Amino acid sequence: MTSAATAYRHIVLDDQGVPWIEGLNTKVVELIAEVKAYGWSPEELAFQHPQISLAQVHSALAYYWDHRSEVEADLNRRETEARRIEAEAGEHPLVGKLRARKQA
Repeated sequence: MTSAATAYRHIVLDDQGVPWIEGLNTKVVELIAEVKAYGWSPEELAFQHPQISLAQVHSALAYYWDHRSEVEADLNRRETEARRIEAEAGEHPLVGKLRARKQA
């Protein structure tokens, strides 16, 4: 993957323009999803991801706030795709068996 530097220290863009934390396998959108899901602070994000420094977390958050609409659109696209895949996959056979067992 090639990457391009940004004005945000620790943040690079890949070939598709997706922002990543430089040198790590973590996208900015992944941290934002965790903030939205769990309400985590920057310190909690760094605690939950010991490979990410607090400075890197703050750079990711700064990138998000300056590019909020693009990151939100990416997050929404990913959520829609996950729902589509989940719907296509259908219920796992084990879930049906457990449900039937519970009703018996």
